[in-house]
Amino acid sequence: MRATFCGARRVLSMANMTDLSVQLGPLSLRNPILSASGTYGHGLEMCHFTPPARIGGLVSKTVTPNPRHGNAAPRIAETEAGLLNSLGLENKGVEHYLAHTLPDMAGVDTVVFTNIGGESVDEFIAMARRLGERDEIDAFEVNLSCPNVQGGRLPFGTDPANAARVIEGIKAATTKPVFAKLSPNVSRIADMALAVEAAGADGITAVNTLLGMAVDWRTRKPGLATVQGGYSGPGVKPVALRCAWECARSVSIPVIGCGGISSAEDVLEFLVAGCTAVQLGTACFADPALPGRMVDELTRLLDDAGVARVRDLIGTVQDGTSRTCASNASDAKAQTDAEVVGRP
Repeated sequence: MRATFCGARRVLSMANMTDLSVQLGPLSLRNPILSASGTYGHGLEMCHFTPPARIGGLVSKTVTPNPRHGNAAPRIAETEAGLLNSLGLENKGVEHYLAHTLPDMAGVDTVVFTNIGGESVDEFIAMARRLGERDEIDAFEVNLSCPNVQGGRLPFGTDPANAARVIEGIKAATTKPVFAKLSPNVSRIADMALAVEAAGADGITAVNTLLGMAVDWRTRKPGLATVQGGYSGPGVKPVALRCAWECARSVSIPVIGCGGISSAEDVLEFLVAGCTAVQLGTACFADPALPGRMVDELTRLLDDAGVARVRDLIGTVQDGTSRTCASNASDAKAQTDAEVVGRP
């Protein structure tokens, strides 16, 4: 059975002395590499490129209460430094996910995040309740920030109070860790980070895609049927890095960096900026085996630099500020005491 093979298979990275393990709030990760929602399937579709045991965790595509057919085509447009998408959260709904995807995830040797979406606070809460008892799920990532639904209005991604209501409701409905995925399409992302932290979030993913558009001047037509969509890829990295840094310096909960990451050098930049882990997204479309290879490349870079533990780099950017990152002395102690395994 494919799921059993992929879930049980262990592939060792090169022999090394470098400790890549990190403590992401209550979750122990073998390394800081995660897949990004919407770029690596719902479950084990990519396991023959990168076995789950190679990376820190898998993040599902957004699951919604009801099936969504997504937006009209064209809904992907390549740009000079990335791509625009307007998929519209296409998925088969939570009942299909429960019946057909999660059973295959049982026993997978990595941390499993289920990304959930909704169009109201009640829908988010219902999703957390419906999925909260499933042992295959280790944590929820809450999609507050998709720019490709509800006309790009981002009702939960741009209003701190609305975002807080969603997180408060989900935390009351489940005992699983909750990570809020934030939008870069705001004037002060620190306000959003502080709001979800106060509401009880266990961590933050920074960030979702930037709003963008493409136009063909010859045909006078936009590149996407929805005109605007989510921009991702190498071109967004400086913006994503700034957003992740701003979140990390503003809150005490851990931050997962996401946006434009395509190399081990990028990963380490996000960690130095204050992130505890990172997600690989658009780069995986071109190279689905990238997450696994990234682990070996991280090891090589850290060995060459004489860094014994990757977590010692977290939040070490010399930006002239003094702050306490989520991976500080207390988390380091928890990491030392914890057995780092694929599942917490």
